[in-house]
Amino acid sequence: MTTALLLIDLQQEVANRIAGGRVPWPGGAEDRVTELLALFRTKGWPVVHVHHDDADPASPFRRDLPSGQAMACASPAPGEAVIFKSGSSAFAGTGLDAHLRRAGIDRLVICGAVTGFCVNSSVRAASDLGFSVLLAEDALFSFGIDTHDGQGGIGAEMVARSTLALLAADFATVAPGATLARMIGA
Repeated sequence: MTTALLLIDLQQEVANRIAGGRVPWPGGAEDRVTELLALFRTKGWPVVHVHHDDADPASPFRRDLPSGQAMACASPAPGEAVIFKSGSSAFAGTGLDAHLRRAGIDRLVICGAVTGFCVNSSVRAASDLGFSVLLAEDALFSFGIDTHDGQGGIGAEMVARSTLALLAADFATVAPGATLARMIGA
């Protein structure tokens, strides 16, 4: 199998939200992202960055804003693909599927932000498209969310655990990044 690292929405706005007081789960995700990225670069394995570029001019997730630039832990290196998306899934209307297939990639190690949103959509789409998906549970950013009925909130850990349980049930192998690294032969 040919494996690529797929980094989803690791943009400065995520760091801004953390700096502003939103507490992500799990802690230390930046370090795990850095470790995975270093591994793939050292091995010469493909790395693909997916950044959100929202059409809404009020969105902080725009490629022309400082908040839309890559987080320090995930800056693209020369030669690494950067794909821009405007929706939740990294695959919807982006050409990512074609890019990966041209490169002969059939397995993805995925990390990024935010677990319950764009990571969730992208993992499901990747699986539906026939990719083998390995999801680095400790290299993800999850945040709490208000309930749909306004009756309270769901903490970041519960959002992450629920999302990961659903993805592990049918769409991905979910494990810590170090475990996934061993699985792919690092």
